[in-house]
Amino acid sequence: MPKKIPMRQCLGCREMKPKKELIRVVRSPEGEISLDFKGKANGRGAYLCPDPACLKKALKAKALEHAFSAPIPAEVYERLQQEMEAGE
Repeated sequence: MPKKIPMRQCLGCREMKPKKELIRVVRSPEGEISLDFKGKANGRGAYLCPDPACLKKALKAKALEHAFSAPIPAEVYERLQQEMEAGE
């Protein structure tokens, strides 16, 4: 029997994709927001495709703010942008 692949929804394009293909943004129990590339960090996670268009959609819709019920610092969006550009 094949192993089940965990699926997550991208906050930008709203498509379900395998968890390993997405970038995880995590809010720690202390309230700190960071990127989690291993998928193991403690805290609440939200997922984005490694695509700048999805990041723009999520930023416009304030999807990360809604997911974490907290304001997101501009540095987090800048770091996401840099990581997506580096991945291309």
